[in-house]
Amino acid sequence: MNKQIQWGIMGTGRIANAFAEGLQNTTNGELQAIGSRNQESAQKFAKQWNIPTVYNSYEDLASSTSVDAIYIATPHTEHAKNAILCMTQGKAVLCEKPFAVNSEQVRSMIEKSREHNVLLMEGMWSRFPPLMRKIRNIIKNNEMGEIRTIHADFGFKPENNDPKGRLLNPELAGGSLLDVGIYPISLAFMINGKPDSIVSEWTRGKTGVDEQASIIFKYANGSMAVLHSSIQSDTGQEAFISGTKGTIRIHKQCWKPQIMTLTDSKTGESKKVESPFIGNGFNYEAEHFGQLLIEGRKESPIMPLEESISIISTLDDIRKIWGLRYPFE
Repeated sequence: MNKQIQWGIMGTGRIANAFAEGLQNTTNGELQAIGSRNQESAQKFAKQWNIPTVYNSYEDLASSTSVDAIYIATPHTEHAKNAILCMTQGKAVLCEKPFAVNSEQVRSMIEKSREHNVLLMEGMWSRFPPLMRKIRNIIKNNEMGEIRTIHADFGFKPENNDPKGRLLNPELAGGSLLDVGIYPISLAFMINGKPDSIVSEWTRGKTGVDEQASIIFKYANGSMAVLHSSIQSDTGQEAFISGTKGTIRIHKQCWKPQIMTLTDSKTGESKKVESPFIGNGFNYEAEHFGQLLIEGRKESPIMPLEESISIISTLDDIRKIWGLRYPFE
């Protein structure tokens, strides 16, 4: 395969712009096409990012012969349908998180990727920055000892409280869990895997979505993860990973990791480690995905498909605890 991956983006919203910006700082990819159902929006996006090819339908983008990979940046209620459309046309797919809205949809996506033998990955972009890679190595090398507790949160107060918008609209699977709660949950999975038991409480908002939630994961070895999400208040947005030998503190915007402090439990000594982004951070997952495609691989070792299934199944389980179903389920 050509060492320059030809990318298409499906959708023209905020996250699509972030990914387009990220692609400017990759070494193995370039933005070839944009697809949108809104012609005006597509043309504006193409002009902003100097994209040579514009498609006025998702179907035309999916069938394009000039594109190797497609980044799905549509609302997450549309992820499964759009990803399957692209994979049916033989395209590699990087789909923005959450992969889809429930485990049934994610399983259908994975089945289609295997049926058509194409690369598929969930765009959990917080897994790929250099600092997060360092954290995985620290834990793998047992530098913190046995991990006993994880504390992580992501809460923010949005400027737009439109009840029909994506955050507050149950028809769009709105709420804190799928939008921001997935970040601390993904961190816990990266470190400890799937929990053995779950305890959770939530606040149902006026529109019926989860406006905030607290979640406790417990593991067979006694380790625990205490996680929080909110779309009604700004929180610390930090993470603490505590082991028998020391602690890792991921500083504010732990979902956008660039600074951590390592503390040795025996000596009490602390060391701050900074790893600032080159680019906006989306470039790291795009570079990784591009390399997988160049190598002919069908799955990421950093964000494997079975883990995506496990995470979305856990989100389903949390909603069952609450008694929350989306209207379309």
